[in-house]
Amino acid sequence: MTDAEDRKPQSDEARNAFVPLSGLAATADNESSTTSEFALPDGLAVPKPGQESETTSEFALPDGLDVAPPPQHEPEGSAFSTPRTYSARQATFTPPTGVPLVRLTKDVPWQDRMRTMLRMPVTERPAPEPVQRHDDSGPAVPRVLDLSLRIGELLLAGGEGAEDVEAAMFAVCRSYGLDRCEPNVTFTLLAVSYQPSLVDDPVTASRTVRRRSPDYTRLAAVYQLVDDLSDDETQVSLEEAYRRLAEMRRNRHPYPGWALTAASGLLAGSASVLVGGGLLVFVAAAVGAMLGDRLAWLCAGRGLPEFYQFTVAATPPAAIGVALTLAHADVKASAVITGGLFALLPGRALVAGVQDGLTGFYITASARLLEVLYFFVGIVIGVLTVLYFGVQLGANLVPDAALGGSDPQPVLQIAASLGLSLAFAVLLQQERSTVLMVTLNGGVAWVVYGAMHDAGDISPVASTAVAAGVVGLFGQLLARYRFASALPYTTAAIGPLLPGSATYFGLLGIAQNEVDSGLASLTKAVALAMAIAIGVNLGSEISRLFLRIGSAEKRRAAKRTRGF
Repeated sequence: MTDAEDRKPQSDEARNAFVPLSGLAATADNESSTTSEFALPDGLAVPKPGQESETTSEFALPDGLDVAPPPQHEPEGSAFSTPRTYSARQATFTPPTGVPLVRLTKDVPWQDRMRTMLRMPVTERPAPEPVQRHDDSGPAVPRVLDLSLRIGELLLAGGEGAEDVEAAMFAVCRSYGLDRCEPNVTFTLLAVSYQPSLVDDPVTASRTVRRRSPDYTRLAAVYQLVDDLSDDETQVSLEEAYRRLAEMRRNRHPYPGWALTAASGLLAGSASVLVGGGLLVFVAAAVGAMLGDRLAWLCAGRGLPEFYQFTVAATPPAAIGVALTLAHADVKASAVITGGLFALLPGRALVAGVQDGLTGFYITASARLLEVLYFFVGIVIGVLTVLYFGVQLGANLVPDAALGGSDPQPVLQIAASLGLSLAFAVLLQQERSTVLMVTLNGGVAWVVYGAMHDAGDISPVASTAVAAGVVGLFGQLLARYRFASALPYTTAAIGPLLPGSATYFGLLGIAQNEVDSGLASLTKAVALAMAIAIGVNLGSEISRLFLRIGSAEKRRAAKRTRGF
């Protein structure tokens, strides 16, 4: 066989081996058997030519294999999964869309709006409002901070609470576009810090409060200035704000010196009537208080600290009471001394100290309460010195003489409470437009106390707390109606509730070597003072339930919740 014959069968077999698949089925009937190893078995469906297989990726799943859908959340324990106890109603995690926008309504007082934002973190505060009170180059940051510090100084020196001072400072900064600022208030130091962004250096300024003067007329003017600055419709430039601030400092007090001395006498005389005194007791207590007021002014002019001023001012009323007892006059000497103590008890500082403590400013509250303690110790030293010498001279001072005797006279006592609140308002240098309202508020407080204690036979501490709560409620509502501070409407109204008689009885017991009864009376006086302070603050907080706070959410608690 030649080479050509040998290669021919191989060519035919090669052609048979590579016959198209579509032709295999056609030739299956002609040939008895299939000898090619690439032939398809009978019954196997072959796709038509020109169509590629649908499964081309090695990662595709085979047909007929069911795969469970992927889980919605990763299993418990993953760093990216939420706990099983998580609920969308809780505010534990920041939602995917960001922090919800807090909207503040414009028609609420600036105190509530600023207090709401102060209790938020800086990143959660609403976006700053459009600023139109400075040029295109932006506000002068150091001057704005200085203005806020000067306004805070006047408020803190006037006896305003630390939280309200911070709210006013924040309102001033925000009105000029400085939204990322943090004010800080302590008893004698004011500080404010502003940082435009996380990459910019902060600007910090501070100011020290040197003097304190209870001038509520100036306090009202400062509140009006802050209210004008916070109003978008009122365009107040930095120069105009500084000019108005300088006018407040230069303005004289609304009442002359002789009016303040007469108010001290009216206050002491009205207080002596509240504890059972008559006309002669009223005159004696008024004379003693006016002498003490003049002596205190003399000591202040010589530069003596307030501790010694209180000590000197407490001696004339006690001396007059002891002198009337030694003269065997038909006068209740205890009522005279008690009336003089009413004019000296630091109720304003006490209420402010307790309010700072309840709102989370513990350093400022401790300093204020320590100041109250020093004033009280000064009063104790002055009265105890006079009572000790009076007992040594044979003065028969009976503790029950002030409250015993005739039945209480409601009409006379209500009139005395009105006179006491009126005198207290004058001593605090209040605006003449607010004197009538605070006088009526003090009368209402005494009516509530008398109805609960005298008619209802309820403990004096509980009665005092409820009456002080009414004072705080009405005072806060009146303040929000006038867009002003609540201090002028509450401080003078708590005058009839001050624990003057309990203080005197405690000091008299100590002077007569009855230490147990004396300490018991002093403890009662402290309890009454705390009841006044807590009642005023609680009444102020209750009043906010009837007011719109200005936020879509309820006002957040200050600092911490339940100690955590």
